[in-house]
Amino acid sequence: SVFLFLSAIVNSVSTVTHYSVPEEMDEGSVVANLAADLGIDVKSLSKRKMRVDVVGNKKYLDINKDTGELFILERMDREFLCPLKTATSCFLKLDATIENPIRMFNIEVEILDINDNAPHFRRGTMHLDISESSPVGERFSLNNAADPDVGTNSVKNYHLSSSEHFLIEIQTGRDGTKFADLILKKALDREQQAVHNLILTAVDGGVPTRTGTASIIVRVLDVNDNAPSFDKDKYVVDVMENSPIGSLVIKLNATDLDEGSNSDVVYSYSLYTSERTQNMFNLNPENGEIRVKEMINYEDLKFYEMEVIASDKGSDSLSGQCKLTIQVTDMNDNHPEISIKSFQSPIKENTPTDTVIAVVSVSDKDSGDNGVVDLHIPQNMPFKLRESSDNYYQLVVSQPLDREKVPEYDITFTVTDRGSPPLSDNETMTLELLDVNDNVPQFPQSFYTIRVMENNAPGALLSSLTAFDPDLHENQYLVYFILEKEIANTSMSMLFSINPENGNVYALKTFDYEIEKEFLFHIEARDSGSPPLSSNVTVHIIIVDQNDNAPVIVSPWRAHGSVVEEKIPRSTDKGSLVAKVIALDTDSVHNSRITYQFLQVTDATLFSLDQYNGEIRTMRMFSYRDPRHQRLVVVAKDNGDPALSATVTIKLSTVETAVKAYSDMTEVPLEYDIFSDLNLYLVIGLGSVSFLLLITILVTIVLKCQKPKPSKAAPPSRNSVISERNSTVADSTLVSNDAYWYSLFLAETRKGKLVVRQPVPKGSRYIVSSIPRGTGLTETSDSAASTLQVGDKYLF
Repeated sequence: SVFLFLSAIVNSVSTVTHYSVPEEMDEGSVVANLAADLGIDVKSLSKRKMRVDVVGNKKYLDINKDTGELFILERMDREFLCPLKTATSCFLKLDATIENPIRMFNIEVEILDINDNAPHFRRGTMHLDISESSPVGERFSLNNAADPDVGTNSVKNYHLSSSEHFLIEIQTGRDGTKFADLILKKALDREQQAVHNLILTAVDGGVPTRTGTASIIVRVLDVNDNAPSFDKDKYVVDVMENSPIGSLVIKLNATDLDEGSNSDVVYSYSLYTSERTQNMFNLNPENGEIRVKEMINYEDLKFYEMEVIASDKGSDSLSGQCKLTIQVTDMNDNHPEISIKSFQSPIKENTPTDTVIAVVSVSDKDSGDNGVVDLHIPQNMPFKLRESSDNYYQLVVSQPLDREKVPEYDITFTVTDRGSPPLSDNETMTLELLDVNDNVPQFPQSFYTIRVMENNAPGALLSSLTAFDPDLHENQYLVYFILEKEIANTSMSMLFSINPENGNVYALKTFDYEIEKEFLFHIEARDSGSPPLSSNVTVHIIIVDQNDNAPVIVSPWRAHGSVVEEKIPRSTDKGSLVAKVIALDTDSVHNSRITYQFLQVTDATLFSLDQYNGEIRTMRMFSYRDPRHQRLVVVAKDNGDPALSATVTIKLSTVETAVKAYSDMTEVPLEYDIFSDLNLYLVIGLGSVSFLLLITILVTIVLKCQKPKPSKAAPPSRNSVISERNSTVADSTLVSNDAYWYSLFLAETRKGKLVVRQPVPKGSRYIVSSIPRGTGLTETSDSAASTLQVGDKYLF
């Protein structure tokens, strides 16, 4: 039941009912009919109890319990009820209760202000002492008037009684209060008027208006009637920032026309000068000098304003004032600053041009040109700066990069302002380049000639062909290959090998100059990059000849043994060709040059030997004292080191015969007729005498030329020259590479004449052919040619 009762009470409360009533209403005045406004039946009021409670200390309102009217019980004064002027509204609150059923009402009565109060001054008389020397325009504060009314009913204006020396200026405070300043509009002169009586009237804004007055008594002081005055009312001076402490900014000068102590001026800051300004500059009170007190920084404050008062020392001190503006001149005392916002390192060396690798910002706290900055990097780098926004720059790649030329860059960013002198700052960043496989392996030479001495040992190191790749890591690791090539069905890899890691070239077999003189192939160097790069080089292997073949004597031919027997007429003339030794050497030109010497000779005064062509000639005619048999041992030496040689023993037997002696046979062309007319005559003349002897000689020659039984051919030998038939060398045609034998020579043998012809068209060979005796001149092709095997090669 308690709960239902409280619920009924809560539900019975209605909203606030508001009424407005002007103050000063008479007692008994009806404010409103609550019964009608609240919807209560007046007839039931006698049965239902109504009660009114006033919130406050005094009851100003009441309700007629019979009629339900709200009436004034006692006259109200708004200024008494609401003394604070800060409250714009003044309310009385009532709580009305009616029973059966219970209902509660909140009633709010606003007391409206009426202009029932006049402005008044706290002091009816104000005294002012003003020096006669007070300047026109000087301002004097006056007491303001008070009005308890609010709003438009409060003080709105002031009026000053007529005066030629003074006027007033209305000021409004932050709270809206009006007050007046007395301003001197004309100079005072105590001798003319010592006291000025003024009436100050305060007027409110009510209807009708109400006023209040106060007397102003101005006393004009006659002493010290001249106030100090400055040359200017306002000064503007410039001071350089960072000026030394104690440096003079300005010297203010105020003058006073009075004399004595009334003219002594004291300088001071007014209250309008900020404490910061007073701490920055020192004012000398005696001479008006303003000096720097603390270090001035343009970036902290660009100008200072101050008000300086000059007061004299009279008993009634007078003062004058001026305003001073100190403008700080900027100095270039702040270094520009660099801030690296981003920097990408390392980067690949193939980074495209115009790629951004860094973002840099610059700043300078100075102003003007001192604060304008420029950013630079060295001009010799493949980068450039591009301004992206205000004081922001991008560092971009401007030229292709090459790590092999420059692996890293120390990029110095230098920022410089445009001050005088300019200030700068710098910051260095290191940019590292990452390697890419952009360099082909390079050999120092494009063509290598390697000389290899024949008879080399298999597996011997021939040379080291090392390529260079300026890249790094796997891009620099090289592998070497021999590019496959076949020569005479033989692969290069069967003859040579190369170490894939260091390029060492090895021979896999022993080479023979007489068989293989040179090889030409290619070697490739390939890096391990992705994709790999490669290059190749041509290698020319030249087999160098060794003197490993001894000379072989081919003439005079020694079919059986090493002794050659020859017969010569005892009547042989001086200088006649007795024999010709011919030796061949299958080595190279240098090692195959042959020289001939007598190893043994029976009579050194009888025979001479040409060391170059091997011709043995008589040095004189035979005498009866000379032995019939002569033994000559000839050695043929090559030009090698050490030299190799071969020997032949020639046994000469002198015979008494009518046969034509050997004539001095010199080199003649092939077309020359061997049998000249003179020889023919001699033959015919001697023919009848020696017919029988010729027959004997011919038979002997035929027997000599008979072919012996064929024997098993010896295997090819590098150091031998063997005929396939057991005929004399005169029946053979020989081909040699030795340019030594380019000269022509003619030698007579038992069966014919041996002719060495001029080289064949290629200029590298000569032909040795035989011309049978007793016939005319024939071509080599007409002779019975045999084949000689020389140095494992067949020559025709």
